[in-house]
Amino acid sequence: MTFEHPLFLLALIPLLALTVWTYRAGLRRRPGARYPALSPFARGGATTLVRLRATLPFMRFLGAAALIVALARPQIVEREEEIRTEGIDIMLALDISGSMKAEDFKPENRLNVAKQVVDEFLGLVTNDRIGLVVFAGQAFTQCPLTLDYDVLRTMLARVEIGMIEDGTAIGTALANCVNRLKDSEAKSKVAILLTDGENNAGKIDPVTASKVAKALGVRVYTIGVGKEGGAPIPVDHPVFGKSYARNPDGSLVLTKIDEKSLREIASTTGGEYFRATDAEALKKIYEQILNLERTKFQVKQFEKVQELYRWAAVPGVLLLVLEMLLAHTRLRVLP
Repeated sequence: MTFEHPLFLLALIPLLALTVWTYRAGLRRRPGARYPALSPFARGGATTLVRLRATLPFMRFLGAAALIVALARPQIVEREEEIRTEGIDIMLALDISGSMKAEDFKPENRLNVAKQVVDEFLGLVTNDRIGLVVFAGQAFTQCPLTLDYDVLRTMLARVEIGMIEDGTAIGTALANCVNRLKDSEAKSKVAILLTDGENNAGKIDPVTASKVAKALGVRVYTIGVGKEGGAPIPVDHPVFGKSYARNPDGSLVLTKIDEKSLREIASTTGGEYFRATDAEALKKIYEQILNLERTKFQVKQFEKVQELYRWAAVPGVLLLVLEMLLAHTRLRVLP
């Protein structure tokens, strides 16, 4: 139950205080009469009329309180909503090249952190079809567009570095995503491409792929991952164990993101470029992209209101009328 005008209920506080004060004042001003002897009243107690007279202040309080509640307009409101939403078709492109082994996303490497974030991202969607493309030197579809997020999570868990020959085929990966989305009937078609490198493999240039995406109505969001300045790339040697990739001159090979190209891809398709330097930033980026793409839903709300003020107003009026009649007739107190 709700009240249309709940502020009226505040009037109950002074009403209660006034009733208590009136009752106590009445006790101090009980009427009396002088008799030569009290023996005729020795066996008598308080009469019924006297007892009823003591209830008059409470009758007045209950009647006024009921009218105040009626003024507050008690209601029972039943709401029904009809909600229409438009889903989004999203292809996720995930870089699994050797550089994704870099350990600047503590305590995991970049790929493991990216997989965890994508898994959490799947928990935010409900009626959106999601697919997954993985790429290194080549690209292939790990999971087509689906609403079965459990299957997608299973396919995501199987992703690991070394599944594909090394390299970074950004253009090929993007073309693969666009190919999966081209026949989609969703109003919002999105590709989210995550990489930590620059295009150095594949037969399709990233800029060319982005122009195709734009022509087919696919918006591309690009994410560059890695600390500023890059990070060394771990290498597992069968004899010497773990080491780091080095240039011919002996210096460490550091990862390098082609931010210019990623910005151009996003700009061409109407998307945005993001830079993630840690796991928390990457998580927020995926959430932000989802919020940007979430199609506005239409809501029709129906309300059925049942007014209850009559149930308070009628008893309130009857109590006040009864109190006035009794106070001026049968229970009248003579001065």
